[in-house]
Amino acid sequence: MTDQNSNPSATNLGEVTYTRIYDAPRALVFRCMITPEHLTHFWGPVGVNTPIENITIDPRPGGVFETIMVNDADGAEYPSRGVFVEVVEPDKLVWTEPDVEGGMTTSLTFIDLGDGRTQVDTHQTNVPEMYRSPEAQTGMQSSFDRFGTYVSSLA
Repeated sequence: MTDQNSNPSATNLGEVTYTRIYDAPRALVFRCMITPEHLTHFWGPVGVNTPIENITIDPRPGGVFETIMVNDADGAEYPSRGVFVEVVEPDKLVWTEPDVEGGMTTSLTFIDLGDGRTQVDTHQTNVPEMYRSPEAQTGMQSSFDRFGTYVSSLA
Protein backbone atom coordinates (compact mmCIF):
# COMPACT_ATOMS: atom_id res chain seq x y z
CA MET A 1 0.00 0.00 0.00
CA THR A 2 1.18 3.48 -0.71
CA ASP A 3 -0.30 6.66 0.68
CA GLN A 4 0.53 9.77 -1.24
CA ASN A 5 -0.86 13.20 -0.55
CA SER A 6 -1.41 14.40 -4.08
CA ASN A 7 -3.43 17.49 -3.17
CA PRO A 8 -2.03 19.42 -0.21
CA SER A 9 -5.03 21.77 -0.14
CA ALA A 10 -7.06 22.57 2.95
CA THR A 11 -9.21 19.48 2.35
CA ASN A 12 -6.13 17.22 2.54
CA LEU A 13 -7.20 14.76 -0.12
CA GLY A 14 -4.74 12.07 -1.13
CA GLU A 15 -4.25 8.79 -2.96
CA VAL A 16 -4.04 5.20 -1.79
CA THR A 17 -2.95 2.15 -3.76
CA TYR A 18 -3.30 -1.49 -2.76
CA THR A 19 -2.15 -4.60 -4.60
CA ARG A 20 -3.48 -8.02 -3.70
CA ILE A 21 -3.16 -11.44 -5.33
CA TYR A 22 -6.08 -13.85 -5.06
CA ASP A 23 -6.12 -17.61 -5.62
CA ALA A 24 -8.94 -17.49 -8.15
CA PRO A 25 -9.34 -16.87 -11.89
CA ARG A 26 -9.81 -13.30 -13.09
CA ALA A 27 -13.37 -13.79 -14.41
CA LEU A 28 -14.51 -15.09 -11.01
CA VAL A 29 -12.76 -12.32 -9.07
CA PHE A 30 -14.36 -9.71 -11.33
CA ARG A 31 -17.88 -11.25 -11.06
CA CYS A 32 -17.63 -11.37 -7.28
CA MET A 33 -17.10 -7.60 -7.24
CA ILE A 34 -20.28 -6.83 -9.20
CA THR A 35 -22.72 -9.47 -7.94
CA PRO A 36 -24.75 -8.87 -4.74
CA GLU A 37 -24.94 -12.63 -4.03
CA HIS A 38 -21.16 -12.60 -3.76
CA LEU A 39 -20.62 -9.15 -2.22
CA THR A 40 -22.79 -9.97 0.79
CA HIS A 41 -20.16 -12.51 1.91
CA PHE A 42 -17.22 -10.11 2.17
CA TRP A 43 -18.11 -6.43 1.64
CA GLY A 44 -16.73 -4.39 4.52
CA PRO A 45 -14.15 -4.82 7.24
CA VAL A 46 -14.23 -7.38 10.03
CA GLY A 47 -16.99 -6.39 12.46
CA VAL A 48 -19.58 -5.42 9.87
CA ASN A 49 -21.83 -7.27 7.48
CA THR A 50 -23.63 -6.18 4.35
CA PRO A 51 -26.97 -7.95 3.95
CA ILE A 52 -27.87 -8.74 0.35
CA GLU A 53 -30.96 -6.52 0.59
CA ASN A 54 -28.57 -3.62 1.33
CA ILE A 55 -26.69 -4.01 -1.97
CA THR A 56 -27.72 -2.40 -5.26
CA ILE A 57 -25.43 -2.79 -8.27
CA ASP A 58 -25.95 -1.74 -11.87
CA PRO A 59 -22.52 -2.45 -13.41
CA ARG A 60 -22.48 -0.07 -16.38
CA PRO A 61 -21.22 3.48 -16.79
CA GLY A 62 -23.69 5.71 -14.95
CA GLY A 63 -25.05 2.74 -12.95
CA VAL A 64 -25.11 2.72 -9.15
CA PHE A 65 -23.04 0.81 -6.60
CA GLU A 66 -24.81 1.24 -3.26
CA THR A 67 -24.30 -0.64 -0.01
CA ILE A 68 -25.29 -0.31 3.61
CA MET A 69 -22.88 -2.04 5.97
CA VAL A 70 -24.24 -2.95 9.43
CA ASN A 71 -22.08 -2.96 12.56
CA ASP A 72 -22.19 -6.43 14.12
CA ALA A 73 -21.91 -5.05 17.68
CA ASP A 74 -24.47 -2.24 17.76
CA GLY A 75 -26.42 -2.32 14.48
CA ALA A 76 -25.13 1.07 13.32
CA GLU A 77 -25.48 1.48 9.55
CA TYR A 78 -22.84 2.81 7.17
CA PRO A 79 -24.26 3.66 3.75
CA SER A 80 -22.11 4.27 0.70
CA ARG A 81 -23.10 5.30 -2.80
CA GLY A 82 -20.99 5.08 -5.90
CA VAL A 83 -21.61 5.70 -9.57
CA PHE A 84 -19.77 3.52 -12.08
CA VAL A 85 -17.56 5.46 -14.47
CA GLU A 86 -16.02 2.52 -16.32
CA VAL A 87 -16.89 -1.19 -16.48
CA VAL A 88 -14.71 -3.37 -18.72
CA GLU A 89 -15.31 -7.03 -17.88
CA PRO A 90 -13.08 -8.73 -16.73
CA ASP A 91 -10.39 -6.05 -16.76
CA LYS A 92 -11.46 -2.94 -14.91
CA LEU A 93 -14.02 -1.29 -12.62
CA VAL A 94 -14.06 2.41 -11.77
CA TRP A 95 -16.57 4.19 -9.59
CA THR A 96 -16.85 7.60 -7.95
CA GLU A 97 -18.44 8.26 -4.57
CA PRO A 98 -20.03 11.69 -5.01
CA ASP A 99 -21.14 11.89 -1.35
CA VAL A 100 -17.57 11.62 -0.08
CA GLU A 101 -15.71 14.92 0.22
CA GLY A 102 -13.81 15.51 -3.02
CA GLY A 103 -15.65 12.76 -4.92
CA MET A 104 -13.39 9.83 -4.04
CA THR A 105 -12.76 7.58 -7.05
CA THR A 106 -11.86 3.89 -6.83
CA SER A 107 -10.29 2.02 -9.74
CA LEU A 108 -9.83 -1.76 -9.72
CA THR A 109 -7.62 -3.39 -12.34
CA PHE A 110 -7.81 -7.19 -12.62
CA ILE A 111 -4.66 -8.88 -13.96
CA ASP A 112 -4.66 -12.56 -14.96
CA LEU A 113 -1.39 -14.00 -13.67
CA GLY A 114 -1.76 -17.05 -15.92
CA ASP A 115 -1.70 -19.63 -13.14
CA GLY A 116 -5.26 -19.44 -11.82
CA ARG A 117 -4.42 -16.41 -9.70
CA THR A 118 -5.50 -12.80 -10.16
CA GLN A 119 -3.75 -9.63 -9.14
CA VAL A 120 -6.09 -6.77 -8.25
CA ASP A 121 -4.64 -3.27 -8.17
CA THR A 122 -6.89 -0.87 -6.28
CA HIS A 123 -6.16 2.82 -6.72
CA GLN A 124 -8.18 5.50 -4.94
CA THR A 125 -7.95 9.23 -5.59
CA ASN A 126 -9.45 12.19 -3.73
CA VAL A 127 -9.27 10.14 -0.53
CA PRO A 128 -10.14 12.17 2.58
CA GLU A 129 -7.64 12.00 5.42
CA MET A 130 -9.97 10.01 7.69
CA TYR A 131 -10.01 7.17 5.11
CA ARG A 132 -6.20 7.12 5.13
CA SER A 133 -5.89 6.77 8.93
CA PRO A 134 -4.20 3.64 10.32
CA GLU A 135 -7.58 2.39 11.61
CA ALA A 136 -9.27 2.86 8.23
CA GLN A 137 -6.36 1.15 6.46
CA THR A 138 -6.56 -1.81 8.87
CA GLY A 139 -10.28 -2.07 8.11
CA MET A 140 -9.65 -1.98 4.37
CA GLN A 141 -6.99 -4.69 4.65
CA SER A 142 -9.39 -6.88 6.66
CA SER A 143 -11.98 -6.46 3.91
CA PHE A 144 -9.41 -7.64 1.33
CA ASP A 145 -8.62 -10.60 3.62
CA ARG A 146 -12.33 -11.51 3.81
CA PHE A 147 -12.56 -11.29 0.03
CA GLY A 148 -9.50 -13.52 -0.41
CA THR A 149 -10.93 -16.19 1.87
CA TYR A 150 -14.30 -16.07 0.13
CA VAL A 151 -13.11 -16.08 -3.50
CA SER A 152 -10.56 -18.85 -2.92
CA SER A 153 -13.35 -21.00 -1.46
CA LEU A 154 -15.16 -20.71 -4.81
CA ALA A 155 -12.18 -21.36 -7.06
